[in-house]
Amino acid sequence: MSDNDNKKSMTTADAVVGSLTANGIDKIFCLPGVQNDQLFVALHGAQDRIRAIHTRHEQGAAYMALGAAMATGKPQAYAVVPGPGFLNSTGALCTAYACNAPVLAITGQIPQALIGRNLGMLHELPDQLGVMQRLAKWAERIRAPHEAPHIMNEAFRQMISGRPRPVAIECPLDVWGKSAMLPPPNVIEPDELPVDSDAIEAAAKLLGNAQNPLIIIGGGVMEASAELAEIAEMLQAPVGAHRSGIGALDSRHPLSVSVQPAMQLWADADVVLAVGTRFQMQLMQWGTDAGMKIIRIDADPEEPARFRRPDVGIVADAAVALRALIDALPKHNKRRHSRHGEIATMKAKYFAESTEAFAPQAGFIAAMREALPENGIFVDEVTQVGHVIRLFWQAYAPRSFLTPAYQGTLGWGVATALGAKAACPDRPVLCIAGDGGFMFNVQELATAVQHRLPVVFVLFNDNAYGNVRRMQVEDYGNRVIASDLRNPDFVKLGDAYGLRSMRVSTPDALRDAIHKGFASGEPTLIEVPVGEMPSPWGLLRFQKPIRPKAK
Repeated sequence: MSDNDNKKSMTTADAVVGSLTANGIDKIFCLPGVQNDQLFVALHGAQDRIRAIHTRHEQGAAYMALGAAMATGKPQAYAVVPGPGFLNSTGALCTAYACNAPVLAITGQIPQALIGRNLGMLHELPDQLGVMQRLAKWAERIRAPHEAPHIMNEAFRQMISGRPRPVAIECPLDVWGKSAMLPPPNVIEPDELPVDSDAIEAAAKLLGNAQNPLIIIGGGVMEASAELAEIAEMLQAPVGAHRSGIGALDSRHPLSVSVQPAMQLWADADVVLAVGTRFQMQLMQWGTDAGMKIIRIDADPEEPARFRRPDVGIVADAAVALRALIDALPKHNKRRHSRHGEIATMKAKYFAESTEAFAPQAGFIAAMREALPENGIFVDEVTQVGHVIRLFWQAYAPRSFLTPAYQGTLGWGVATALGAKAACPDRPVLCIAGDGGFMFNVQELATAVQHRLPVVFVLFNDNAYGNVRRMQVEDYGNRVIASDLRNPDFVKLGDAYGLRSMRVSTPDALRDAIHKGFASGEPTLIEVPVGEMPSPWGLLRFQKPIRPKAK
């Protein structure tokens, strides 16, 4: 049978939808419009294979795709109109880039012959493709039906190969509906990254002879949890995580530590293994010296030497590289005594001190951890509670703690949590928000109800952009400006949207309310009125290097 025998007539839109479903995408977060009419015709014809979840704002669609991608580690897609529609989604797109999330942005475009002519067409944007290319790992325009299969193949290859990141495609209004004889869609596999066996051997020698090894992890190790635990035990090396790496190793593991204990251990570490992490905080703020050897494992070839050249750099998938290290280490690894007791003592001391220092936040955090089932997903936000939570949240599994990483994207939480729930319907999803960030995407509460996405939202309300206001008071001589907020009655607002809504004021009451929300199977809003809270910045801003920087 020739290749031509497999081809059949289909539109560009049919080819795009076919590629989505062939590659495991069974839902698309979207907001329709005239430039994408033919795409939605194709989606209508494929409703048995792909579900359209429409939102109330383009940013909601994009954040939902991001939440779904972060919760699963698998490609997810959103579709919006061009120009202002696409631009509305770019906050989520740059957050996906920061979080290494495989998100596919699909946008329309004005008629092909009119692109770039500045005629004032509906939703026309100067060089939209150029904007995409600067915000995503890769972007392209589909100019004709026969280009669709190749471009979609490349979009998936880029998303899942090497360092996962968002990609984007655009298709002109008059190209979506054009037909051609096209092949069936391909299932795309990631490119393999060969592992440098010499680098593995060099790393094994350094680690095997280390007196005080330390492992620092980021979001790039989420698919290598088992290998990470095994090599940590072999080395008796503590594993430090901050933000994106939280949950890659169960926080209850005897060698798992949060950022503050990791910082203390950094002072005496002689060999550090950094896996799937930008390593920015450690190298730029904690500092290094001649007594520290650094090994870096990363899928991005640009990453290992970004701040300083490591002693050993390994460009590879984390799971593959760690497995190779596990195989190479025994012949070099010295006899090691268990550090479980030492690390347990350190963790207990730190937990007690941090709980006392952040008593208001800590009580609510403990209540949320107790109420969220072990298989639950927690969505972080830029709040006074959120800044503290990364210091000692107990995450039990990979992809159970979703955070906007270095973007610190205020207002991402509501829609991101809905996307996580849509992708993981059998897992409870708990999302926090402050009253400021909550209003960024409050309209998506309607999406939660319409599409039956029973997320539990906990809203901490201090009637201010609280972190900003505290800094204005404490750091700028009480020059308070543009940080106080006039809020609605949030319980009545939740009721109006159709959520199960309630107001509580204590950690115990919050715990009970969360239990009730999960038990109801309905989207739930819990408002928690709060006052001023202790600042976390003394712990999160490391002003003085722990070790002098290497020359």
